[in-house]
Amino acid sequence: PHPLTTPVLFSTAIIVAVLLIAHVSLQTYAPAKDTIAFFLGPATVALALPLYRNRVAFTRELIPALGGLVAGGLLTMIVALVSARLFGLDHALQATFAVKSITAAVAVDVARIVHGDPSLAAGFVVCTGMIGAAIGPFILDKAGVRTPIARGISLGTISHGQGTAQAASESELSGAVAGVAMGLGAVLTSLAAPLVVPLIAR
Repeated sequence: PHPLTTPVLFSTAIIVAVLLIAHVSLQTYAPAKDTIAFFLGPATVALALPLYRNRVAFTRELIPALGGLVAGGLLTMIVALVSARLFGLDHALQATFAVKSITAAVAVDVARIVHGDPSLAAGFVVCTGMIGAAIGPFILDKAGVRTPIARGISLGTISHGQGTAQAASESELSGAVAGVAMGLGAVLTSLAAPLVVPLIAR
């Protein structure tokens, strides 16, 4: 239950340590990574099955769920932009921070559109996912957020794939909703970022 023992964060630290100790290069590790990444697509699509099984509960909460998704997606982008600007970061970094909460494959392309740095965007996405998966459930618990749909939307919208994995470990419905939130959040940010970033970033 401790944030530091979240599987995504804990396993990442162990894997990095093992690779460093064993002196495994990125080139050697890449084929194994690619094999694992290949199954990520089918695993994400498989989230549709529990969503279908829980469709009645999800449909009943559809309007508030979509409201939470839109609010969460837009606010995380605006807060990231304003924070980066207050810290005096340059335009490229501000724009890159704006796309930190969507899945890496989309964030890299959106970063190019808003004149951010695609490489940094990928790094920010991974860090955001790990932090969100580690401390997101703790914050939701403290805030009294208990319903699987609300938890799934929160984790999927803010922490994309890693948050979705964490949500799926909590309940089938939470994981399914997080998967939908992750996908729709990426679409929302892709459409909103080119409009919002120029208004805030300087």
